[in-house]
Amino acid sequence: MDVVSIGETMVLFASKEDGQLRYASNFSARVAGAETNTLIGLAKLGHKTGWISRVGADELGAKIIQSVRGEGVDTTYVAMDEQAPTGLFLKEQTTVKTANILYYRKGSAASRLEPADINEDYVKNAKFLYLTGITPLLSKSCEQTTFVLIEMAKKHHVKIVFDPNIRKKLLTEEKQKHLLERLIGTADIVLPGYGEGHYLFGTNNSEEIADRCLQLGAQLTVVKLGEKGAYYKSTDQSGYVAPIPVKEVVDPIGAGDGFAAGVLSGLLDGLAIKEAVGRGCAIGAFVTQVHGDIEGLPSRQTLHAFQQNREDVNR
Repeated sequence: MDVVSIGETMVLFASKEDGQLRYASNFSARVAGAETNTLIGLAKLGHKTGWISRVGADELGAKIIQSVRGEGVDTTYVAMDEQAPTGLFLKEQTTVKTANILYYRKGSAASRLEPADINEDYVKNAKFLYLTGITPLLSKSCEQTTFVLIEMAKKHHVKIVFDPNIRKKLLTEEKQKHLLERLIGTADIVLPGYGEGHYLFGTNNSEEIADRCLQLGAQLTVVKLGEKGAYYKSTDQSGYVAPIPVKEVVDPIGAGDGFAAGVLSGLLDGLAIKEAVGRGCAIGAFVTQVHGDIEGLPSRQTLHAFQQNREDVNR
């Protein structure tokens, strides 16, 4: 196994019409979750990935498992919970460029994850454990489970990758901010956005954000700079990676998850840090051209063509 992750994936019901949800009649239904987005991105590039989670023993849970497994991610350790439902969220399109997201995840199956859901052999055989700041904020049991996973990974020398992936609706107390800083300190690799860096450290400066993460204990930090590319710093090297321009940004959602998939894929392939970050920038840019979280995640052939600036990309 190359990468294992844990987290909640939900079903997104997006209104097809502009305006308040009370007037909506037509919705699309998509599977969406930060961790599974990244795992699917890696699977499309040929890497072996596994997902640990819970879904409800309901149709939405079945839809999620079918979708994630169908994209090549191992779902052996995704349990169907008879006592709690699958989480879902709604997208209200208020104008062409803005949307409101309404979550219905409190008490969901995934929020009931506990250490007993973790198989240590599954974790120890992975090269990377990929974590986000979403999972430990879902509940106390999810927080406990996250740190049990971290202990297992460290015990078996599995590298830990942490993307803060901050969801402000989950951050209700100041102490949760310190929890995210603690998680940064447990990770080998940290992938913050510059906005997340400002929230955590009070600065938008990418070099200062990277320095703070390294001071907390990370070995490598890659700061996502959106349309400006990325900045990376390890214990012995640093630099900026230029973005790959796109003609039109259709949907920026999922770009950060695609970026993480690209960086991890590059490191798994043995690329130098700069080249791995470049792959992350390429995938992050590519997925913004397509609606949906996973629909734009490329295969290796498509990614190579895009990075070479060829115009005969088939997608």
